[in-house]
Amino acid sequence: MPEKLAHAAPFLGFGPSRRVWVLMALSIVAMFVVWTIDQSTIANLLDVWRYPKEYHAQKFKYLRTKIDRSTIHVPPFIAPDASTQIHDINSTLANSPNVKNGNPVEILQKPIQNLTGEGVQGGVSSGLNLEMLSQNQERQNGNNSGGVSAKFEQEKAANNLTREHELTGLKWVSVELEPNYSSNLLARWLATGGLPCRETRTADIKVEGFDDGKPIDLSTGNAYEIFFQALDESGVPRCLGGDYFEIDLSGESWKSRPPMKDLGNGTYSFTLQVHPDFAGLYNLTIILLFRHFQGLKYSPTRFVVDKELRRIPVKFSPSEAQLPELHACGKSDFDRDLWVGRWTRHAKNDACEISDDGRFRCLEPNHPCSKPWCSGSLGLLESNGWVYSAHCSFKLFNVDDAWKCLNNRWIFLWGDSNHVDTARNILFFFLGIPQLEVVTRRFDKNFINPKNESQHVRITNIFNGHWDMKGNYLGLDSLINPGYRDLLKSYFNGSTVPDTVIFNSGLHDGVYWHSIRRFVAGAERAASFWAEVMEPVKRNGLQMPNFIFRSTVATGGYARTLAYNPSKMEAFNWVLLEKLRANGVVGKVVDDFDMTWPWHFDNRCNDGVHYGRFPAKLVWRDGKMGHQYFVDLMLGHVLLNVICAR
Repeated sequence: MPEKLAHAAPFLGFGPSRRVWVLMALSIVAMFVVWTIDQSTIANLLDVWRYPKEYHAQKFKYLRTKIDRSTIHVPPFIAPDASTQIHDINSTLANSPNVKNGNPVEILQKPIQNLTGEGVQGGVSSGLNLEMLSQNQERQNGNNSGGVSAKFEQEKAANNLTREHELTGLKWVSVELEPNYSSNLLARWLATGGLPCRETRTADIKVEGFDDGKPIDLSTGNAYEIFFQALDESGVPRCLGGDYFEIDLSGESWKSRPPMKDLGNGTYSFTLQVHPDFAGLYNLTIILLFRHFQGLKYSPTRFVVDKELRRIPVKFSPSEAQLPELHACGKSDFDRDLWVGRWTRHAKNDACEISDDGRFRCLEPNHPCSKPWCSGSLGLLESNGWVYSAHCSFKLFNVDDAWKCLNNRWIFLWGDSNHVDTARNILFFFLGIPQLEVVTRRFDKNFINPKNESQHVRITNIFNGHWDMKGNYLGLDSLINPGYRDLLKSYFNGSTVPDTVIFNSGLHDGVYWHSIRRFVAGAERAASFWAEVMEPVKRNGLQMPNFIFRSTVATGGYARTLAYNPSKMEAFNWVLLEKLRANGVVGKVVDDFDMTWPWHFDNRCNDGVHYGRFPAKLVWRDGKMGHQYFVDLMLGHVLLNVICAR
């Protein structure tokens, strides 16, 4: 027996001292693994254990999406994952029939709206779509010896349009909410790696036609779809999507967010379009804010990248192109779920200074709007000439027009503290009511026109950040409190009900929900609750309220890296809207996310989470005296447009 013990150590290969070192090494590895797991990851693992059927169903849906490419839909922002891997974007683009002589820059020289064959939706070509990439990859692998498919030959022929059609047949860029957005988002979020190009981290991008240092000169009017490839730290292309890029196009008199697509395979695209009235020099900025869905994590701050990858000068030259003139917004214009708007500037007072009450009265109150970009008095917006428009243009209301719009109405607000700011600003700036102390997280009050006592409006505001008005960070789960649910129902059980409901939720949800899966479930419960609230209105034969979904703002400056970052808020917006639509609740949409986006890169127009803080001549968060509040005033005008639309 002693001899066997004596031979044990040589057989194991180490003595007692080496075992200590191995144990220490294993401990260090274990500590590293624990450190890399955040609370949302633990929650996801618990969900897998508690809901195995749901998890495997989502995984099966994801695998099915990979296999059946013919049913893949490319959405405006994030597309389903694909099995295609791009190793050389140059060779991939060279196989496109839209590229001559292997020159990918030709894509930029072919305005995408000149395509009229397959692959064109809403005036925007899907361009380098998933199906085309798959066929290119098969040819590279020797699985397809044939030439270019008939579909792409048709697209190539469609490019040879007459100059007359090129100049008169243009459309404004538009996007649509992806069908089955929530389930597809869950499938992409659950997607696993496997291949090396799916496991790497995005560190840079390659923008074809923009990275060669040559001047970029595009024509106004036309829409250009620009493709770029995500690269890892070694410059190798990645083959998995989910990165969140902030893209901005800004000139002296134009600010907009170019609509973006994620093709799911490491390739992304965005679309540039500038109206002929605004030819000039622009900066195209691309920022990597979060890698692969990490902005959706429960605690995303330590995963933030916030790296400016490109700031590219782009010249938009005057052209004879003709875009359809924007029309004044009507009732049906607010049926659109996603907006592609822009801020344009039509006047400027360089000598404008802040007044003692914190306001910027840079233009005369009656300074007229420039049609077709708005109607009414531009000076009322106190924006020093800036105004927002989307697929239609908005009316700016003076006091008399605002009272005519809201007279004898009952407006019910359910949302976060941004609702409080907007309600206060409408009362003060639009209706001339100085009683601001009554505007709190929860109030219900009739307001009378101080100049005409026959005119009145009732405004009810119920905060939804928490069922306790002193609490925060519950969001949609405020509805777990029975008393809070009964309070909301009480406003719709009588013989008179609100004629307008403005619905918002997001910022407090961003802090509360541990995973996107849990938020999807919470959004479904909230939508079902509001469908239940509307039942007595139907039973009593009353006029159904005009139910307006106001999307959550794009949080600004420092707040872009926090729990309610733009990546998460954008996803939460469209999940909630999809659930409200499915339950037959929401009727109209105001896309405040798109409206606030051009101003969210710093804190000049916001304190991080609020765009409508009341004016004050005080040092603001960015160190300057006072702050800009016109973005929320614009929202107020847009809300009056939808409330009183015909």
